Amino acid sequence: VFLPLVLVAGLVIGTAWKYGRLYCGWLCPHFSVVETINKFMFRASGKPSIWEKHILPAKQPDASIITPNKKYWLPTGVTIVFFSFLWAVTFLTYLLPPFEIYHNLFSGELTRNQGIFIGVATFLLTIEFTFARHFFCKFACAVGVFQSLSWMANKRAMVVGFNDKRADECHQCNNACDNACPMRLHPRTIKRKMFTCTTCAQCISACSTVSAQHNKPGLLKWVQDDCALHISDRGFGKFPKFPVHCFDEANTQANAGRVVHNDPLTNE
Repeated sequence: VFLPLVLVAGLVIGTAWKYGRLYCGWLCPHFSVVETINKFMFRASGKPSIWEKHILPAKQPDASIITPNKKYWLPTGVTIVFFSFLWAVTFLTYLLPPFEIYHNLFSGELTRNQGIFIGVATFLLTIEFTFARHFFCKFACAVGVFQSLSWMANKRAMVVGFNDKRADECHQCNNACDNACPMRLHPRTIKRKMFTCTTCAQCISACSTVSAQHNKPGLLKWVQDDCALHISDRGFGKFPKFPVHCFDEANTQANAGRVVHNDPLTNE
């Protein structure tokens, strides 16, 4: 039992060393649930969470308009309670045989202790999914923290790079990349300030979508190795510049005019 756990942990940390919190952005079930709830809450309030200070722009990267509508609060609440209950039952199946739990649940024969566990867990998860969500990802998830530490230790690891030579074009997008980030980070900053980046590529996709409307390539892309040093070393008294090939306009111009959804491993 111990050896498989070590191998899995080594695989996750090793992947994070090279690619960052890839598990968080692409495989984590909590992240998936949280993003689903965020979308409902954005529909209801114009904000992905109740802690957001300001309503996000109604205009989306693809130029569509989403205006807040209070009618979405009901499906938001239903979604939160549904996933909370589902997770509570799932947690109980880690402690007791799944067949017993599901049989008792569907036949209405849950024991007193089983009912108490599911009820309390559902209540606590409802609080977490309502108020915490990505705060948990940032400050409480041990898996995420260890991935971030491994990623930060590798200055040449894959990271979001910003083509600062075209920085004046950013005024056209209404901070689409910042608004798209589920962790509420600023992708155009230095690596230290992106400690909790989940490698989800939503910022890159948003930037590429907006830029394509102006027949230009995106200003954000995945960079690594020597190109990543510009993001990793900046802020430590060093002012490295991107090697010329990191944002080769001749190669990226072909992508202008179409929406690009970048894959974090292939950068395609």
